[in-house]
Amino acid sequence: MPMSRALDTPQADQVVAPTPARAAAARAPATTGIGQPMSPFFTAIAVLVLTVLALTFARSAGMVAALWGAGGLAVAVWLRTSRGPLYDLSFGGLVALGIAAGNLLAGNPLSLTALFTAANMLEIYGAVLLARRFAPTLNLASVEGACRFMLSAAVAAPLPAALLVGVAMWLDGANFLDAAQTWWFGHALSIAVVGSFTLTLTKRELVRFRSPTRAIEAVVLLLLLASVCITVFTRQSLPIGFVTLPLLLLIAVRLRLLGVTAGLVIITIFAVGGTMSGYGPYSGAFQGPDRAMMAQLLVLFGYLPIMLVAALLEERDRLSDRARMGQIRAERASEAKSRLLANVAHEIKSPVGGVIGIGELWKAGQLGPVTPTQAEMAEMLVKTARQVEALAHDLLDVARAESGAVKVELRPTDVPGVLEDVRRAAMLRPEAQNIRMEVVNEGDGLIALADSQRLVQVVGNLASNAVKYGGEGGVVIMRACRIHDGVRIEVIDRGPGLTPEKQAQLFEPFNRLGLERSAVEGHGIGLALAKRLVELQGGSIGVISTPGEGATFWVELPSA
Repeated sequence: MPMSRALDTPQADQVVAPTPARAAAARAPATTGIGQPMSPFFTAIAVLVLTVLALTFARSAGMVAALWGAGGLAVAVWLRTSRGPLYDLSFGGLVALGIAAGNLLAGNPLSLTALFTAANMLEIYGAVLLARRFAPTLNLASVEGACRFMLSAAVAAPLPAALLVGVAMWLDGANFLDAAQTWWFGHALSIAVVGSFTLTLTKRELVRFRSPTRAIEAVVLLLLLASVCITVFTRQSLPIGFVTLPLLLLIAVRLRLLGVTAGLVIITIFAVGGTMSGYGPYSGAFQGPDRAMMAQLLVLFGYLPIMLVAALLEERDRLSDRARMGQIRAERASEAKSRLLANVAHEIKSPVGGVIGIGELWKAGQLGPVTPTQAEMAEMLVKTARQVEALAHDLLDVARAESGAVKVELRPTDVPGVLEDVRRAAMLRPEAQNIRMEVVNEGDGLIALADSQRLVQVVGNLASNAVKYGGEGGVVIMRACRIHDGVRIEVIDRGPGLTPEKQAQLFEPFNRLGLERSAVEGHGIGLALAKRLVELQGGSIGVISTPGEGATFWVELPSA
């Protein structure tokens, strides 16, 4: 039997690839809206109609059927509605009945009908099994899911059926390679395009187009694509096929996966149909099956990759949504933490103030005679209470800073004067008795745009840390200099320094870098507060340190 006649029927079998079902939602097919009890019957009827249309059109064009939509539709619906072995058996039987009836109605003899029905069912069932194995979620809205589905269901599944048909046609006198490749290209195209569109056509995807504006945009873009395809693939003298590609890319950007798969169906119908009818860019250069194959290759390798672009955009959208939701949760948690800190600080301040007052009275002997031991204990009580009070103030400052309640008044601030004030205050600390503190001002005009009170608080915190943690070096230097667009303040100590790991954790609140059990007092919130205060003043803060060589904390502020 000549190839064009024999494969008239088989090639009509060619499958249009199943569209990747809208990813994450597609694990339970019954949720897609197609899992109704009558789905197998409706699918069988649709397969019958598509089979008759494909074979009839192929014969009218005097060629083999280069697009087999029945296979792609059957694969997609089967995957979306499967409910168990009994359902699979009944669904497969009805689809086989639809394919056989379509072949007979199209005029194929019983022998070809049996061959093509067996080959189609081998391919359809193979595509379903491979998709379940390698793309079980049918997540076509991800690049990995789309590639898994395409390679397993569209590329691999049609191969056994193509070999079967090729051998049968070879035994009948036709060319084995022509028969096998024509079948494979047509059916792979069907699963990749028609199947993908059917899998993507879910309620979740359609919800995106509830807005009238969005729906109108989708209709306009798809009608424009159809108009371009009519112009490109039904005219012989207009080699302008390139204009469909940027339009399909625009559809991917605006309509995502559902829009792209719908666009691919439109392009495939016009490209394959127009080429088989003798129109389009390949009508003059190729003849017979080669002409149809060129149209198939154009869709498979020219346009189908755009579906991966849409899947990539879908992945980006999901990651963006997750990041946004994570940010919202983090902001809510931060607000709750700030409220908690503020409440705790307020609750601590009042009773601690009472403890300090009682301790002062006790130490001064105003509550009765006091022994030396009692006076020492009273002094320790007051000292400890003042530490708790300082912690409460710091907590309150942190809470206010994180909630945006801290207001800064930026005005020209004399940096050398701030450093000198901080030096004098730091020298009064008990732990600074054996430390030499120096102030170095390099250049004139060291005027920063800052809140002087908050700047004193920041630099005082850095100097206090330098005295407590780096005091063993014997010297602490506070240095100010100009930089290209501001003023830089450095607090330098000669202490043990910091490892890169500790530097990365340095400005985290309540992190004392493992010194919780040391004799050095602190709560681990000073640097976190300093960082926030510097940022509120439009500056930046950081540290430069090498273990064993001390540390340099720096603050950069804009010039006045």
